[in-house]
Amino acid sequence: MSTTEDIKKGLAGVVVDYTAVSKVNPETNSLLYRGYPVQDLAASKSFEEVALLLWTGELPSESELTEFSAFERANRALDPRVKAAIDLLPTDCHPMDVGRTAVSVIGANHAEAENSSPEAELRKAKELFAAFPAVVAYDQRRRRGQELVAPREDLDYSSNFLWMSFGEEAAPEVVDAFRVSMVLYAEHSFNASTFTARVITSTLSDLHSAVTGAIGALKGPLHGGANEAVMHTFDEIGIDKNESRKDAAVRAKAWMEDALAQKKKVMGFGHRVYKHGDSRVPTMKAALDKMIEHYGRSEMLGLYDGLESAMDEAKAIKPNLDYPAGPTYHLMGFDTEMFTPIFIAARITGWTAHIFEQRASNALIRPLSAYNGPEQRAL
Repeated sequence: MSTTEDIKKGLAGVVVDYTAVSKVNPETNSLLYRGYPVQDLAASKSFEEVALLLWTGELPSESELTEFSAFERANRALDPRVKAAIDLLPTDCHPMDVGRTAVSVIGANHAEAENSSPEAELRKAKELFAAFPAVVAYDQRRRRGQELVAPREDLDYSSNFLWMSFGEEAAPEVVDAFRVSMVLYAEHSFNASTFTARVITSTLSDLHSAVTGAIGALKGPLHGGANEAVMHTFDEIGIDKNESRKDAAVRAKAWMEDALAQKKKVMGFGHRVYKHGDSRVPTMKAALDKMIEHYGRSEMLGLYDGLESAMDEAKAIKPNLDYPAGPTYHLMGFDTEMFTPIFIAARITGWTAHIFEQRASNALIRPLSAYNGPEQRAL
């Protein structure tokens, strides 16, 4: 068997192509979308503006944003065929299975499914952007025994997402925290799900197939599922609304010290790309702080601080975006299993931007392997 190959497990350190969509600037440790620091975009831009930036390379003019907003609002309703497919799925399956199935059904029924022209691809991306929040919202509601809530065209993307999920208008600070999370989750270069989308696209498959495959990759706890795992950690420690921030921090720190002593994998910390901490965390943590203040839940901050400090003292490992995002979604009222489907809604923008880029300069992605099985032998 071969033992001389230089294997890059997980493709670590392997540069496979160029991208103009995003990068992490090592000099500033900032994630850039088309050159703009994501923290600056999250501070002042709507998610709709960021979507257009990722797709087209530039922030939209006022007229371009107005046109896209009208298109997005007109395409929000849950397609009856998609709803029927969702209703066939058990309520105890993972919501990521529902998201994956919904995108596949949308693609199978799309009149331009096999049209891969740039114009058609952009239309399909915009339609998927508009349609997917209804999938997430309805799936959460049906699991709770609640009815579908129709979208409202008078609300922006983030406000409407929350409206369809909970059937009531969210407070402005909640809407803004949700908007921030969507901007921060929108794109992150050649991560596992994005690379999956590009591999599928490289075969000249269709956009919806590429997004469906990306959802499958995102489901895993080593990728998108980490935000759910963070909340499961909080639940395991125990959330007591009447507990002080200080007491919660003490319990969380003790839990983390015990988990590390047992060599448990604790999700929400560390990142393959960032060596000095995830640049998105301060912005998301500020949004979490606002939600803690809004809902009067100081014990959540205690749990957060206790886990973070214990991990830093023991391993000097910093949190990643999933760590503050999970508790933020929890405080908003989302069920834990819905966190990663929300991630889909955000990352549809980045995935489709990469699909456009892959298709525009395509080469079939087909790496080699080093065989280490038995040599040829006779039957």
